Order: sequence, then structure tokens, then C-alpha cells
Amino acid sequence: MFLLQLFVVIFSLFLARWGLRVFRKRRNTKLLNTVTASDRGTRSERELVLSLLKSGRSPKALYHDLMLEKERGGYSQIDAVLATKVGIIVFEIKDYIGWIYGNCGHAKWTQVTAYGQSKYRFYNPVKQNEGHIKSLKATLRNAGMIPYFSVVVFDGDCSLKEIDYVPKNTYVVKANRVNEVIRDIELNHPKADYQDKTAVVRILEQAVIRGANPEILDQHRGSIDDMLGQSRVYD
Repeated sequence: MFLLQLFVVIFSLFLARWGLRVFRKRRNTKLLNTVTASDRGTRSERELVLSLLKSGRSPKALYHDLMLEKERGGYSQIDAVLATKVGIIVFEIKDYIGWIYGNCGHAKWTQVTAYGQSKYRFYNPVKQNEGHIKSLKATLRNAGMIPYFSVVVFDGDCSLKEIDYVPKNTYVVKANRVNEVIRDIELNHPKADYQDKTAVVRILEQAVIRGANPEILDQHRGSIDDMLGQSRVYD
């Protein structure tokens, strides 16, 4: 009898925990869907969007997975954008493990894993996001003198060991401290001069729609492949 009662208690606790997980997942999906689809972009991107929404950010001010046309042709893909009272925050989101080393003036950064036994080089995400902001500035050049802030977010089990020469209005941050950085940006900068908010919203919304276009995505991937030129290497 005791074992049966114990089984019932354990099973009830299991059902309660399972039900709570299902409820939270559905609630998070519903909240996420106010900005983006639950299968769009990377997990780290969706987690960032969800974190911003849970912190009280309006879904109308948050844009995920944008594709901007460049003036000289091609596209620039932006992970996320947040419009705030002090300007536009542009996010570049990376998912890495290990130790991260980088000089913001250099082309490549270093990822160290396995306690120093393995090292990998990757393109400087600060420079990458500078390119995104340049494209966004050009697209919104008639919308007023809007300040832009670059926030490079590292998700995953990684540590920012040595990140040097970070430019003004640029932030390199672990995912769990993003909301703290945004609050600091808003507290330490004056109100932005949005001369045409309607145009800003329209352009950002169009960029989000463009980011879901399969033909544009294929063209963008093709441009990246051509830039890397790996197909032109014969070993």
C-alpha cells in the first residue's frame, strides 16, 4: 500500500512538472510569435528575442532576421534590430563554446577549446556588425540623424577572455547581460531625433519580410559562397 501511494505521489509530481514545462513552452512560443516564427533564424537569435520581450520590450520595436539591399547590389543580413528612444540597436549573435579572444581592429578573432588544445579563427563580429549598420544607415538616411549602437552577443558556454579596442557605441556581451547593456545605453545617451518614424518602421518591416523570401536567401548564400571562393580551390 505504501509503495502504491509513493508511486502515485511521484507520478503526480512528474505530471505536474511536465504540465508546467508544456505551459511555459506554449507561453514562450506565443510571446515569440508576436515578433517572429518559432522556427526562424537560430536558437540563439530566438532566445535573444524572447529575452527582450520578457524584459518588457514592445514587439512593435523589435525586428528579427532582416535582409537589407546594399547600394552596390547584394544583401546584408541582420540578426535583430531594436528601436529605442535613444537610437537603433543592431545585434550580431554568435553561438560559441570555449574562450574567445579578439582585437576589434583585427580581421580575425580566436576561439580556444579543449583547454587550449584547439584553436579556431573566425571573422571579427564587430566588423561584421559594422557592415550591417553601414547598410542600415544607408537605407534609413532620410529618416533623421539616428544614432546606431552595435551589440555583439555571445551565446553558449563561452567566456570572453580578452576583447580589446572596442569602438564607441559598440558592446560585446554575453547573452545573459544583454538587457543590462540596453539599459546602460538608454541611460547614457540623449533622446534620438526620429524625423520619420513611419518610414523607419516601414523599412524595417520590409526587411523582415525580405528575410523570409527563399529566392533572396538563396541569392545571399550564393554571394557569400562566391566571396569565400572555396569552389575555385582545386586541391
